[in-house]
Amino acid sequence: MTEALFTPYSAGNIDLKNRVVMAPLTRNRADNDTAEVNELHVEYYRQRAGAGLIITEAAQISPEGKGYLQTPGIHTKAQAEAWKKVTDAVHAEGGKIVIQLWHVGRISHVSLQPGGAAPVAPSAITAEAKTFTAEGFVDTSAPRALEADELPRIVADYVNATRLAKEAGFDGVEVHGANGYLLDQFLKTGSNMRSDAYGGSVENRARLLLEVLEAVTEAWHGGNVGLRLSPFSNVNGISDANPQETFAYLIPKLNRFNLAYLHMIEGTTGGSRDLADGEDLDALRALYTRTFMVNNGYDRAMALEAVDSGSTDLVAFGRPFISNPDLVERLRSGAELNRLDSKTLYGGGAEGLTDYPTLSERAAETV
Repeated sequence: MTEALFTPYSAGNIDLKNRVVMAPLTRNRADNDTAEVNELHVEYYRQRAGAGLIITEAAQISPEGKGYLQTPGIHTKAQAEAWKKVTDAVHAEGGKIVIQLWHVGRISHVSLQPGGAAPVAPSAITAEAKTFTAEGFVDTSAPRALEADELPRIVADYVNATRLAKEAGFDGVEVHGANGYLLDQFLKTGSNMRSDAYGGSVENRARLLLEVLEAVTEAWHGGNVGLRLSPFSNVNGISDANPQETFAYLIPKLNRFNLAYLHMIEGTTGGSRDLADGEDLDALRALYTRTFMVNNGYDRAMALEAVDSGSTDLVAFGRPFISNPDLVERLRSGAELNRLDSKTLYGGGAEGLTDYPTLSERAAETV
């Protein structure tokens, strides 16, 4: 009998051949000036088209939304044309691919911002976090608070990116509302000290994210739009006085958008899955009525059990997909995984990006 993890599934309007998802993974190999992807990206994603769904590395929706060196964009026609080579390659292999839409907010540095400007944020509170620049990992710069009349421009940037993604041949988009970036900064109390309609109450703090989803799902059907959240993660210096309350308010509001999926990071991003007293993922899960995707530290046994039990529909794997382009095949057969080389995660060329061997390539080497 085929385990449920390896059976087809329809996530909104996106038909998947299995329930294994490649999570978004920043790799810092785009052109730093144009933010265009290149042939390395084409091969990297093509190799991993065995996933039921690929979510690309985050792509900034505007020059202001950039927070790290050599990250790709999706705000110009040229960027969309470069991405089209990626989507064509993935589709030729029978895969499906969505692009993650990103505005980093305060997780940036003046050297990465147009004209050396200060990064933007809900409030002028510097993050206790690092970012990656030409000088290596450095402290993030002090941000300035966005004016209320600037927020429609940011919503419009998400819409422009969505339209360009559609032109680029993606199967959908994922709005990045997690990991301490702009939309998460508005949601959480530690980074949002505003006194206007976008700060204070949970209704106000959730307003920008809901406005973005409203606009994006008008530009492309909700069945082609996903959303990523990280209720209990403290990465990038993010914090909330009562995350259970914040997300118990937000999540039921998502049901009306008929999204392709809700992508939830369990615990701390890339870290512990443990939750503090009063934090309850199951209670949040029960508030969402559509396709649910889990993420954070899953191995084969955990993924099989999660889907078989019905607690989730899809399971996202991050770093295992970096070192195992044929991860789905390895999970299906229980084969050993390649070891990840952490030194080649960020920046560089093909090494650590496209040179990890598949099972069949390993077998051929031993003949």
